[in-house]
Amino acid sequence: MTRETERQLFVSSRGWSDAAAERLAGDASARSYLRLSDRVLGSAVLMDAPPETGEDIRPFSRIARHLSGIGLSAPEILAEDPEKGFLLLEDFGDALFARLVEKDPSREIALYEAAVDTLTELHRHTPPAGLPKLGPSEMSAAVDVAVNWYAAGCGKPAPGGAANELGRILRPHLDRLSRAEPVLALRDFHAENLLWLPEREGVRRVGLLDFQDAFAGHPAYDLISLLEDARRDVSEASRQAALARFSRSGNHDPDALSYACAIFGAQRNLRILGVFARLCMH
Repeated sequence: MTRETERQLFVSSRGWSDAAAERLAGDASARSYLRLSDRVLGSAVLMDAPPETGEDIRPFSRIARHLSGIGLSAPEILAEDPEKGFLLLEDFGDALFARLVEKDPSREIALYEAAVDTLTELHRHTPPAGLPKLGPSEMSAAVDVAVNWYAAGCGKPAPGGAANELGRILRPHLDRLSRAEPVLALRDFHAENLLWLPEREGVRRVGLLDFQDAFAGHPAYDLISLLEDARRDVSEASRQAALARFSRSGNHDPDALSYACAIFGAQRNLRILGVFARLCMH
């Protein structure tokens, strides 16, 4: 049975057989997304995550239910088939923060402060049990892709041992930051995974996506994912407003927060540089 046939069977069995399908932008994974539109049922988003490629929808479902349970806006799960790798989700629309700011830059500060309020609320709640832990050892080793793929792709292969040396430089800083009480880190918390839902109130106005790789980590990790976004430049005014709001509302020492942001910004973007170089070269 083809993947297309499996997908059609899942959709039909949930009552969406008459829906029109529109492909949505994907991400750096084997997952794909379709928007289903039905005259009676309205719209929904179908996540297609083939298990044979290593995808697993269960972490997404678990985190989505946790987020909804603490009063944040994760897509409601309308139907799911973990064995086949299909999820039918509430459709949050197209008001991505990145698009809204591109259209009207004057909205950036307010939207980024709303995102910070969402993180502050998230961190008030105990993270769910059983989360993966991304500690100093894993994070320092993860930057090797910058040396092994980006440098090589630029035609400047690094000398042997350079990847280990880069990790060795980062490790004591990551060790120092690991003393913080861990929170639920959504991992890809940035303007292309946040949607504005103006009909809702408070922190529920920020719709959350792409959190299946969530882990137990430092409170600054998602903040720096938002502010040191590899996909767009965040204005200095928005950055400073967000940092001040996060520090004040979460009772974080500004100097300690600045240090954490510098280290996680370096670690995260070195990894992104290497991962996307690898994808490009493949």
